[in-house]
Amino acid sequence: MIRQTHRMAVVPFARIPPPSSGTFFISPHLSSAKAAPTPTMTHESRSSRDPRTGIIPTATGILPVPTGTIALPDYARAAAGEMPTTHRGDALSSRRRLAYVLLLGALTALGPFTIDLYLPAFPLLERDFATTSAAIQLTLTGTMIGFALGQLVVGPLSDKVGRRRPLLIVTGLHVLASVAAALAPSLELLGAARVLMGMGAAAGGVVAMAMVRDLFGGRRLVVMLSRLALVTGVAPVIAPLIGSALLSVFPWRGLFIVLASYGVIMLLCAIFALPETRPAADRVAHQTVSVWHRYRVVLTDRVFLGVLLIAAMTFSGLFSYLSSSSFLFQQTYGFSQLQYGALFATNSIGLVIGNQIAARLAARFGPQWVLAFSTAVLLLAGAAIVVCDQLELGVWGIMVPLFVFMSMCGFTFPCGQVLALDRHPEAAGTAASILGATNNGVAGLVSPLVGVISAGSGITGTTMASVMVGCSAIAVVSLWLIVRPRTLGKLAD
Repeated sequence: MIRQTHRMAVVPFARIPPPSSGTFFISPHLSSAKAAPTPTMTHESRSSRDPRTGIIPTATGILPVPTGTIALPDYARAAAGEMPTTHRGDALSSRRRLAYVLLLGALTALGPFTIDLYLPAFPLLERDFATTSAAIQLTLTGTMIGFALGQLVVGPLSDKVGRRRPLLIVTGLHVLASVAAALAPSLELLGAARVLMGMGAAAGGVVAMAMVRDLFGGRRLVVMLSRLALVTGVAPVIAPLIGSALLSVFPWRGLFIVLASYGVIMLLCAIFALPETRPAADRVAHQTVSVWHRYRVVLTDRVFLGVLLIAAMTFSGLFSYLSSSSFLFQQTYGFSQLQYGALFATNSIGLVIGNQIAARLAARFGPQWVLAFSTAVLLLAGAAIVVCDQLELGVWGIMVPLFVFMSMCGFTFPCGQVLALDRHPEAAGTAASILGATNNGVAGLVSPLVGVISAGSGITGTTMASVMVGCSAIAVVSLWLIVRPRTLGKLAD
């Protein structure tokens, strides 16, 4: 432990080399990791502007931390050049890394499938429960609320007690809640079951991102997170298509049995094939740190807040398309279900391409510069949809820039995750939970704006793209005014 004469706290979020003797102090004036054999921090030496905050250098800039007692594990020495930068996942074989990608990707997909698989069954639910479409929509709202709350709980808990235990407990809750939804005799009980399903599905994505951060860093972290971002982007697109196919075989209650079966498979895989990636030694410092303290450290990081806003706006733009595209293409342009499915598949390919290219570019130029490119193109693509629709260039005038927009979403998601998680290795679960909860919460609030704007006139390319343009504009402003890419360095090898 590193002692300081003021404000005792444990901040396990950066690693800096300990001196050969004496103690180490973090002050508001620290610009590089330097050891000091004797205490130098006094009340007079504190910054008058921010007396409670010091700074620690990281791979992508400096990180403000509360001054006090700091727990600095081994890889802080790597950040200061005292030892080689290595990560536990570097020793894994290519086959083992592939296994992690597949398993963690499947865990991540449980959330989007839980939310979106039953969307095609809304008319059937409305008929069977003899209710309104607005009442059925509330079950989706409940799922999103449960999903957001679950992430906010699971993330910090996994930092403190390890990744496996919260994952197993919450995934088990998902299985039980899915069975309850399948058997629900009333809409009220179905809604309650959906909230619990959302909470149960939350662990997969949060723990998956945290596990990747436990194992990898630097450029390899970009590659691994790009694979998970691929699942995050594609799963919401294909889940309704799979749900439509299943409804041709099962009644709507069968969809929840499928989700329960999915949860059982993930639970078994987690028990027998997924080891703990956060050893007990790394959790010791967290035993005396409150959840609120971890949230405070993450949420006072300027770069993290900027990336959080960029990710939320990009996800909201994507959901604006998902929530309105069926009305636009099937009702306005007369697409058949087969043609509409082909459009979804094509845009999914755009996400895949964007993810794979982004991983290579981020490793070479830095994720912040990939974001500078992708957010600008997101804005231009959304504006192009509006212009083409106003010029009445037809469906191709919408589909081409829409494909570009979806591809840029693929660029943006992994780079945002890398910038957020790379700065908080010891709070990866907390950071991942905030990212996931904010993405889903903000998207749930923003995407209905398309319907509000279109009230009375119907959904058009202009009304859909107006929300996408607004979201993209906020993302661009957040990047340059909050993240400030010129202040960030490249990722370590």
